Amino acid sequence: MAEMIVVIAVLCLSTFVVILNTFDWFGRNTFKSKVQEFISVMQLAADTAAQSEKRYEIIIDITEQSYLLREVTVPDLDYFSEEQIIRQGYFNENCRVDYCIFDDLVSTNEDQQIAKFRVGHAGWQNGAKIVLFDRHDQPWSVLISRLTGIVSLEKGDVELLLPKEENEMSF
Repeated sequence: MAEMIVVIAVLCLSTFVVILNTFDWFGRNTFKSKVQEFISVMQLAADTAAQSEKRYEIIIDITEQSYLLREVTVPDLDYFSEEQIIRQGYFNENCRVDYCIFDDLVSTNEDQQIAKFRVGHAGWQNGAKIVLFDRHDQPWSVLISRLTGIVSLEKGDVELLLPKEENEMSF
């Protein structure tokens, strides 16, 4: 009888561990968790750059639905080695990138499927909007403020704030 109770307890414990791991796996693949993971990478780059003299670049590949964070260590921005890569991530069917647009109105399109976001000690090189879709095809916007350095998530395909022209400034 005691052996049977021990076997049942071990089976229950094993089942509990499998269920927890399954929920954890599903939790990591939800829209909210994927977006939070991506925003955390963006904020990591900005925070680390602000505290050092290093420069970082986040590269989004819309075709591959992936992104990577790398440290910029050479003047040639088109060249980088595996040693420069700090973190890589992937979007999925629950969270997919549609397009990116910068505040200088350069955007990704059918020809250009790569977006590069650079940040240094002084902050983001450009402000930008990254439009993502959840599994219900609802748009969401990740906004990068060049002025404040804040990376935020807004529901919908929101308008990107553009820099003002000199004649529009009051000072």
